Amino acid sequence: MNNKETSKYISLILRHKPDVIGITLDEHGWANVDELIAGVSKTHPINMEILEQIVAEDEKQRYSFNEDKTLIRANQGHSIPVDVELEEKEPPEILFHGTGEKYVDSINKSGLIPKSRLYVHLSSNEETAYKVGTRHGKPVIYKVKSKEMYRDGYKFFCSVNGVWLTKAVPVRYIEISGM
Repeated sequence: MNNKETSKYISLILRHKPDVIGITLDEHGWANVDELIAGVSKTHPINMEILEQIVAEDEKQRYSFNEDKTLIRANQGHSIPVDVELEEKEPPEILFHGTGEKYVDSINKSGLIPKSRLYVHLSSNEETAYKVGTRHGKPVIYKVKSKEMYRDGYKFFCSVNGVWLTKAVPVRYIEISGM
């Protein structure tokens, strides 16, 4: 098994199913590092050194340690209710959302909704949105009129790894990008 597989497993645990390895997250999504390592090591080779390497090398910066590295959490993407203490921020004029072509009809009717997650994930550049879209088939990029949404009272948050989050994006604020 490699670190990528272990990282995906940790992501599953910290974002969706901590009960799989018998741990609990606090209200802010933090898990005890020793308990996480003990639970993960039953099926994936891991120790503190490997965990630190996974956190440091994760290209999406999915995870954060607390200061003394006794706690760890996923930065966003949860389907379980946690408050990752996101700071509300004013977004740039335009943000982007990458998806698969198969979701276009639904999005054009309902806007962007978080589905099983707590927030809709947006990026500040088209390249990142394109990469995300390719994970869902033929990619389609939506431009989100984020500054206009913000002026109309919608809240935006930016996670520590630069992903923009909002509860939903109504149809009137989106258009397909011509990328």
